[in-house]
Amino acid sequence: MNESRLISFLAIDLGASSGRAILGTIRNSKLELKEVNRFVNPIIDVNGRLYWDLFHLYSEILKSLKYIQHQGIEIESIGIDTWGVDFVSFGKDGEPLRMPYCYRDTHTFPAPKKFFDKILSKKETYLKTGIQIMNFNSLFQLFTQQEDNNPVYPITDKFLFMPDALSYLLTNKMVTEYTIASTSQLLNPFTRSFDEELLCTLNISKENFAPIVFPGTQIGTLSESAQKQTNLGAIPVIAVAGHDTASAVIATPAENGNFAYLSSGTWSLMGIESKEPVVNEETYSLNFTNEGGADGSIRLLKNICGMWLIEQCRKEWAKEKDISYDDIVLEATQSEPFKCFINPDAPCFTSPESMIDEIQNYCRQTRQFVPQSVGEIARCIYESLAFRYKQVLENLKGLAGFPIETLHIIGGGSQNNMLNRFTANAIGITVIAGPSEATAIGNILLQAKAFGLVADKNDMREMVRNSVNLVRFEPQDTNLWNKHYNKYSDVSNKL
Repeated sequence: MNESRLISFLAIDLGASSGRAILGTIRNSKLELKEVNRFVNPIIDVNGRLYWDLFHLYSEILKSLKYIQHQGIEIESIGIDTWGVDFVSFGKDGEPLRMPYCYRDTHTFPAPKKFFDKILSKKETYLKTGIQIMNFNSLFQLFTQQEDNNPVYPITDKFLFMPDALSYLLTNKMVTEYTIASTSQLLNPFTRSFDEELLCTLNISKENFAPIVFPGTQIGTLSESAQKQTNLGAIPVIAVAGHDTASAVIATPAENGNFAYLSSGTWSLMGIESKEPVVNEETYSLNFTNEGGADGSIRLLKNICGMWLIEQCRKEWAKEKDISYDDIVLEATQSEPFKCFINPDAPCFTSPESMIDEIQNYCRQTRQFVPQSVGEIARCIYESLAFRYKQVLENLKGLAGFPIETLHIIGGGSQNNMLNRFTANAIGITVIAGPSEATAIGNILLQAKAFGLVADKNDMREMVRNSVNLVRFEPQDTNLWNKHYNKYSDVSNKL
């Protein structure tokens, strides 16, 4: 390969509130990123059901490709990553039967208990799958559709997870990418294939899913329709790590294996890389999850409610005045520390009508100071998140089998220096923040691997370190933070 030649890939990175098309260009073993399209990904409420707009997302992907063509940019391939668990139902004619439900739809709230009472116990379900019990897992979404006699359910020929559905619209080829499927609670984590006994309880089979492929597999090329609409040729579409966290983790700039990661965004996902699944009584009691890694490893992790708390508060504050995330951090900095805490993962914060009201109610019910101002509420959220990270990290240390010397914070939340500093202080070890675009970088580097430009994840991580400015935070005031952690632990268990 000519080291000075520019080689470009397009990453379609879809989050739960917005999507981006990121152009990644590699030259001289360094990666440069350019955002070519950013667009909203709205949750649509129709008669009390929450949906994703599949065709809106597809049209934005085509718009991104049209921009590439118009600018005369040559790309080697395209890769798509999204959030986990959600899926699209397709009929035998290959057409989507309806828009996909959003994981925040409330219809699945009672599903786990019903499933455990009627089908399989909670422990048996966990030990079969190694996946954290959460009401919106694909398993419980499918079970809810079955229980509700959803008319689309029995006529579905194929269930395609979100990145696979969008890749299908681009290529007319159906696959099930492993990392996204691993979020569903339908896979056996040891065989890395669908658990047929579990599928049987849902009156479906593995034939209702496309064949499983692993990151780096070429799905196909742009279909004739997509080529016609974009004026591009038969560009390959690569199955990257379809789950955004799996793409992000592969881009963690670690120098060795003695680290934990925190993928910080709407959700915070804290975990470690494991060679094999860790599924036992302890992980069951802690409700840890075993999801597929982009390199075939297992991501042993915990889902934590992350920036969702701040995002929802900001929407309410913005109704009265325009307020940026920087404004929120500034006001939090000026507020008195350690006044009150919440458990970020308390059920009341999942989908409240008013996040501010729920935070205040939580503090009131636990007999704490009730925050009122923007700064007081934000400070409560940030300190509580830092303590929640400490709580989960302590559990990970007992499961890791190796010393955890560093926490790498990746994703959009890595740009919040206040929270990064709080986290280092709370956990008592070094925090390294960045890259903020870890998901897009991982997506691009997995495409590069498919084209033979990098050999493995060590090569990828070295390229990230050579290409991105990282910020280091050393712990300070650990005794003070440890003292207040005891109060957090007390109130976090009350609701």
